[in-house]
Amino acid sequence: MTTLPRPTSRGAAAPDVRPVRITGPRVARLLEETQGADEARRTALAAAFWTETERLGTPLIEEIEGEPDHRAVTFLWRGHRATRLVLLFGNRITDRDRLAGSLLERVPGTDVWHLGLRLRADHRGSYRLAAESSLREAPSDPVALQQQLRSLSAHAAVDPLNHRTVVTRWQPADSSVFSLPDAPSEPWAGRRGAVPAGRVERHRVPGTEPVGDRDTWVYLPPGHDHTADAPLPVAVVCDGDMWFGRLGLGHTLDALIADGALPPLVVVAPDAVDRHTRWRDLGCREPFVAFLADELLPWAAGRWPLTTDPRRTVVTGQSLGGMTALYAGLLRPDRFANVLAQSPSLWWRPGLPPAGAVKPPVYGTPWLVGRFTSGSAEPLTVHLDVGLHEGSMVDHALALRDALHTTGHRVSYDAYNGGHDYVCWHGALATGLVRLLETDTAPAL
Repeated sequence: MTTLPRPTSRGAAAPDVRPVRITGPRVARLLEETQGADEARRTALAAAFWTETERLGTPLIEEIEGEPDHRAVTFLWRGHRATRLVLLFGNRITDRDRLAGSLLERVPGTDVWHLGLRLRADHRGSYRLAAESSLREAPSDPVALQQQLRSLSAHAAVDPLNHRTVVTRWQPADSSVFSLPDAPSEPWAGRRGAVPAGRVERHRVPGTEPVGDRDTWVYLPPGHDHTADAPLPVAVVCDGDMWFGRLGLGHTLDALIADGALPPLVVVAPDAVDRHTRWRDLGCREPFVAFLADELLPWAAGRWPLTTDPRRTVVTGQSLGGMTALYAGLLRPDRFANVLAQSPSLWWRPGLPPAGAVKPPVYGTPWLVGRFTSGSAEPLTVHLDVGLHEGSMVDHALALRDALHTTGHRVSYDAYNGGHDYVCWHGALATGLVRLLETDTAPAL
């Protein structure tokens, strides 16, 4: 059986993951070459720089002398005479409260704008860039500048020199993607045209209020149809509109099954619909857990050969969906004995205001951690993922890991070097499913 590599975890508090602003070697050389040069020489040097950059792609990723565990990562923008500001929106490497720290600088007398960061060599992430062209100079007042930079977020877009992109949720533009040399490998990528393909269908699943009827994606593995003899393991995946509607999770599952890393399985993935519906349903919401356990799974089992064994059933989600997965395991271990929670929003607690409000601070033990500590749930098998750039969410995940372990659940934990990001969750989702289902030896019920 193929075993997928797992994200490295060098310690949740490792200080060397923090981004540090530097000037990369290639831009440093351009700065040196253009210093004191006349306009014609600067123009020629910049043109040669862009020719080289177009060949290499962006961001520039360069070694740092004496620091083999880090790289200089240089984000670039080709400006023009009216360009006044260029801002990097990096997933969890841009401080949204101090956006001026992520402004690109201009190589004097050229159209080259740059921002270099020292990042640990196992980083993977996404980013967007926004440029403002105006005859006005940027405000010198920090508060006014912060307000202006916040308004730029509506215009952030992909890096035109980076062909690697990922779709975004609730955003008008996609994001660009970069991976450093030591980032976890993704052996399922790039095999999409060379393996047998499963079937992805979309159905309208009837449900009672307040959830109601819900569009749901269903993945059926290659070679299995309605008449298959043995019941198949099943995974319930939150945010089906992202995973199947936009991110192509079916291709990943095809490759994992073809490699023997996963057994053939069925996946059911209800849509999140919109911001309001997602906030209403996800998190620790009993009506949505009841929909998953008592309406969605029975509906699917009536159409395809699905197991009813909770030991061969996984529920998974990200962010608020990670909370849903954990709560489903807590409330309904009779249906969900395996939980995969990625970047769970453990700041969530009952009674929070509607979506869009500022996330509240957590004082003491997160609410769901307390529920697991005091609850009497049957033993679960839980896998947790969290990004080292997710701030307090790392501490919350570690607290949950410890509470699960103390109360008799089987728990594993990975901390990847990245943010709250689908480009990290995608590979970690594959790894987590393998971890939970690769020993699929329990008898079918």
